[in-house]
Amino acid sequence: MHQLSRPRFEPGAVDLALFATVALVWGSSFLPLRLQLGEVAPEVSGVWRFAIASAAMFAWLSLAGHRLRFGAGDHVRFALLGAFLFSLNFTAAYYSGFYLTSGLIAVVFSLASVVNPLMAAAITRTIPEWRILLGAALGVAGVVLLFGPELLAVEASSGTAVGLALGLLATIIFCTGNMFSARYQRDGLPVLAANSWGMLYGALWFALIAAARGEAFTIEWNARYLFSIVWLAIPSTLIGFAAYLTLLGRVGPGRASYSIVLVPVVALCISTVFENYHWSLAAIIGVAFVLAGNVIVLSSGQRARS
Repeated sequence: MHQLSRPRFEPGAVDLALFATVALVWGSSFLPLRLQLGEVAPEVSGVWRFAIASAAMFAWLSLAGHRLRFGAGDHVRFALLGAFLFSLNFTAAYYSGFYLTSGLIAVVFSLASVVNPLMAAAITRTIPEWRILLGAALGVAGVVLLFGPELLAVEASSGTAVGLALGLLATIIFCTGNMFSARYQRDGLPVLAANSWGMLYGALWFALIAAARGEAFTIEWNARYLFSIVWLAIPSTLIGFAAYLTLLGRVGPGRASYSIVLVPVVALCISTVFENYHWSLAAIIGVAFVLAGNVIVLSSGQRARS
């Protein structure tokens, strides 16, 4: 007997457009993050960013007729999402931007696709699939190749090490938030509404941190700063999430996740043009290793769901 093969997936024009939108919008969000670093404290920039983003999300969901009212217990969950997905992780990412280019931050953040399944395996006390371990090993090797030469250079090692540590901390906090989000989804909380409330609580967490540090709630009235706030609040949030969730529904979570692999590629290209990022052979191989690790891990997840 001949085993029936699965039909080959061939994305249509709409699917390809959605893939490109996610990669371009999210890949271009790391440079605006660094453009915000200046006179305004990063925590205050976070307040403006997520206050605008949450208002836009609530307006969108309200017009679409989504449920937005929840009990006190759910709001405790939303506050946790706000802390881990929309505040503490971005605080670490903002400060990482003082030391690393936007492209390098994106590469470090892309390791979330590796950290997520490892963290899930640790929580469930299971042994990760060998593909996940291979992907993790490639990701670690890629980061070593990418940052190793600078870390060995005495004059640059301190700042690079701090930036890398903050980038990894941001990734770990973000992945912790993903664990909360996954649990809440299993409990029946709607994703979009939870994210909208999470963004609002994220803005409040940012405000508390800024107040505790004695930061002034100011705005830098110039094109660079205002553009970065608007870009991160609207295209990166509304357009990015809308495109990704639409892609998710059309092609499934496994294939949709591959759009995220392209995000650091876009960010690095933008960094090369606007931040004069210099490529070395070690950096090229390192980025290739990180991307290969992400692809292996994501393909592993797709096989598990097929």
